[in-house]
Amino acid sequence: MRSVTNFIVRLLLLVLVAVPISAGLFALAWPLEAEREWIRVQRFWRMNLASFGMTLPGTPDLANLSERLSAHGLAVGNPIFMRIFKREFELELWMMREGKFLKFATYPICKWSGELGPKIKTGDRQAPEGFYAVDAKALNPNSAWRRSFNLGFPNAYDQAHGRTGSFLMVHGGCGSIGCYAMTNPVIDEIWRLVTAALRGGQQRFQVQVFPFRMTDGNLNRHAASPLAGFWGNLKSGYDLFEASYVPPKVSACGKRYAFTAGADGYDGSAPIEAACPGGPATP
Repeated sequence: MRSVTNFIVRLLLLVLVAVPISAGLFALAWPLEAEREWIRVQRFWRMNLASFGMTLPGTPDLANLSERLSAHGLAVGNPIFMRIFKREFELELWMMREGKFLKFATYPICKWSGELGPKIKTGDRQAPEGFYAVDAKALNPNSAWRRSFNLGFPNAYDQAHGRTGSFLMVHGGCGSIGCYAMTNPVIDEIWRLVTAALRGGQQRFQVQVFPFRMTDGNLNRHAASPLAGFWGNLKSGYDLFEASYVPPKVSACGKRYAFTAGADGYDGSAPIEAACPGGPATP
């Protein structure tokens, strides 16, 4: 009996050691396939947690919004700004304080659909990537997914590339066909901050959507991708915000995004139109 027990213990120890080593070797040998598999696993366990009504790890203390705001010197009604990172399954909400944006909360995304990369056409099940500006007309308080706001796909850049699709949302629940699903409790908090900012005078808020955190390492890992040029273009806008914590002014210049650094106090309200910096709007 003891020999059987010892065998089982040794086998379990071997598995505990071998599995992470094998996973690490697989990630080194096939990093992009390992990334795809990691995304699939994330979707699976997040959807299962949500189906049992469990809070996703990393969710802020939603019951104490006032205290969390106060700790950052912020208030409901301050202008807001958002960033979404697909691979990391994260939505960041930033709020303005003294002319710059301060990261207030990072919310776990329950589900997004498709692969890393932009939405191309209706029916491809892809969640968009790019720069979007959301106004009060994009809000839906009676959404089938609790509450939602429309990102505004296709924007001027998407249109310049002939991309098609509609009703690409950030919403509650944990289902997605091209949207970003946040669960109902999380969308309720986001909704409160979004609606208060727009009522308080912010005309639009900017949402930047990225495939992953735009580090040199992440971009180098995808250097051979056909999307490398597109992602490099997105990184230019990402870097401007990282340098100043003020959203850049964004337009579509031909078939590329064009960025101009925003001055202190700029809240990202400008629409994203077809125009080149210093030149007339493009048709």
